Amino acid sequence: MLFEDLSLSKSIQKAVFEEGYTEATPIQEQSIPIVLSGRDLVGCAQTGTGKTAAFAIPIIHQLHRMVGSSKKAKTYVHLS
Repeated sequence: MLFEDLSLSKSIQKAVFEEGYTEATPIQEQSIPIVLSGRDLVGCAQTGTGKTAAFAIPIIHQLHRMVGSSKKAKTYVHLS
């Protein structure tokens, strides 16, 4: 499955493509839609299969939706 088929924002798709990735690995293909839907996930796969990207890409996608667009109002909280 191509990353462009995973309902990721265009900017996330572009960033992934620019890093040289076009096709999701099986763990990414199966987990990204689950994480994007907000559900919890436990996944097991061999080292080197893209587990970190499987959870990091949808998290970055969600963060980008919240604060990544210049058209959206941003709220910053200062914790002291």
